[in-house]
Amino acid sequence: MQLSDRTLSDWLEHWAAETPDKEYIVYSDRNLRFTWKTFNERVDNMAKGLIAIGVSRGTNVGIWAQNVPDWLTFLYATAKIGAVAVTVNTNYQSEEVSYLLKNSDMHTLCMTDGVAGNNYTDIIYELVPELKTTQRGKFKSERFPELKNVVYIGQEKYRGMYNTAEILLLGNNVESDELTRLRNLTGCHDVVNMQYTSGTTGFPKGVMLTHHNIANNGYLTGVHMKFTPEDKCCICVPLFHCFGVVLATMCCLTHGSTQVMVERFDPLITLASIHKERCTVLHGVPTMFIAELNHPMFSLFDMSSLRTGIMAGALCPIELMRQVNEKMFMDITSVYGMTETSPGMTQTRVDDTFEVRCTTVGREYEFTEVKVLDPETGLECPVDVQGEICCRGYNVMKGYYKNPEATAQVIDKNGFMHSGDLGVKDENGNYRITGRIKDMIIRGGENISPKEVEDYLYKIPEVRDVQVVAVASPKYGEDVGAFIILKDGCELTPEDVRDFCKNHIARYKIPRYVFFIKQFPMTGSGKIQKFRLREMALEMCQQQGIEIV
Repeated sequence: MQLSDRTLSDWLEHWAAETPDKEYIVYSDRNLRFTWKTFNERVDNMAKGLIAIGVSRGTNVGIWAQNVPDWLTFLYATAKIGAVAVTVNTNYQSEEVSYLLKNSDMHTLCMTDGVAGNNYTDIIYELVPELKTTQRGKFKSERFPELKNVVYIGQEKYRGMYNTAEILLLGNNVESDELTRLRNLTGCHDVVNMQYTSGTTGFPKGVMLTHHNIANNGYLTGVHMKFTPEDKCCICVPLFHCFGVVLATMCCLTHGSTQVMVERFDPLITLASIHKERCTVLHGVPTMFIAELNHPMFSLFDMSSLRTGIMAGALCPIELMRQVNEKMFMDITSVYGMTETSPGMTQTRVDDTFEVRCTTVGREYEFTEVKVLDPETGLECPVDVQGEICCRGYNVMKGYYKNPEATAQVIDKNGFMHSGDLGVKDENGNYRITGRIKDMIIRGGENISPKEVEDYLYKIPEVRDVQVVAVASPKYGEDVGAFIILKDGCELTPEDVRDFCKNHIARYKIPRYVFFIKQFPMTGSGKIQKFRLREMALEMCQQQGIEIV
């Protein structure tokens, strides 16, 4: 086994040549099917269309959509040009989108019209009003000077935007030689994908991932599950996350496997897709598996084709893994990592014992070094001694976009990426996560920066001080709790706080639990004891009769 130097384009063209008529992407609910050959041809046409509107090497192109059929077309089209696909969280609201457009120097934004309760076209017209008065491709945004195009993913026409049909048509005017020229300039160590991840220091940072990072991580993930070209992976996790785009899509790309796509997670569509297409692999976060197992029509579908998959993104309850094993016939694996490590750094193997797969996050990936380091001394901890999980290898990001200082804070002089998570390594080389150094909240697989939420809550006129912490949640693993000290003479209700957040920050960041207190618990040296606030959240919920979900 060895690492590959193939780019995403190399892999796509390899399978288009080797298995041209084999199904690559399937949307079972609408019977939409692409073979490797037809998909590769569509990617080439889309790439030429993007070249026609000014996309070139190093250009940052945003994709803001659920798992629609052309999401992957745009990903591979940018890869062939040598551009960078910037994945945009489908839950983002105006404040977050504004930050991302500016911070990423986005040249072209490809988007749908939104999701329930979040209208993307309204948001983009609010942020870029010039779109409404200017011919498409000709507008100049005062607020976002780098932004040159907005592409609507679909057939509808919106003022100031191209649609995908027009992009494909414009591609006819671009010579194939120009695409070939750009394609041949692209190397495996070029950045191909940028994902924004919440840190503990406020706003998200753009994680620069290369072809080498994500293709190899996807390949090795598949090796650990014994992937073959005959596998069919049902993908209902969002593509804007590393979980979807690497652990699922890159896994299928590098093994020549079929992707059975679900546009927006729906347990019924997922179950029906597995049944109809005879899927062998299914990925999901714990809440997805719970929704599938508890669906009233679960027993009507045949799950016997399933053999493995990944449960990740939150703590995986042992009883849930047992039910998945017994009722869905899956020897489930778990992956531990972070966006900055592409994302996998450890994984359980499909042939590990049930106990190992339930109680650990497995062993390190090949060609990586994972160490448990003492946070105080930086020395490696002995077996079964807790320290910080750190990783070095091919999977470590190129860095944070335009932020060398933040990069240097997490990648040490020896090249180890510091996770901020506490863990131990057992005598068999398996790792267990035991806690967290940083204050990150992980809610159902979504990383939430407490400081980012705090900064927004400070905008409420009545708020004097605020601290945001994780509240243990049976459903999501963790949820968002806010402790607020009000200004003298002011009053607020938890509903007032949540209403202030609605339509401004993503729904999953809005505090589910809001507590009003007079002062924060402090250490002797004057530091706020966040661990005590986490304990207080559970105590106050019990006292006030608030159900924790």
